[in-house]
Amino acid sequence: MANLIVRGIDASLVLALKRRAATHGRSAEAEHREILASALHRPRKRHLAEALRAIPGVGKDDDFIRVEDGAEARRVPD
Repeated sequence: MANLIVRGIDASLVLALKRRAATHGRSAEAEHREILASALHRPRKRHLAEALRAIPGVGKDDDFIRVEDGAEARRVPD
């Protein structure tokens, strides 16, 4: 693993890091690693099927039928 040294950090940020680490029950160094990891790791890509399953049911299939006839389109309520 590599080491990372960050210089010139404002004292208020260091204090905030230590407080945040304490609330999560870990060291400031471990909290710093967690913050970097969460900020820099990309979210997992979802498969199309998973994304489609997540779409909520918002109507019946008949609600989404394409209307080709102009007369039919006029009868569709607003």
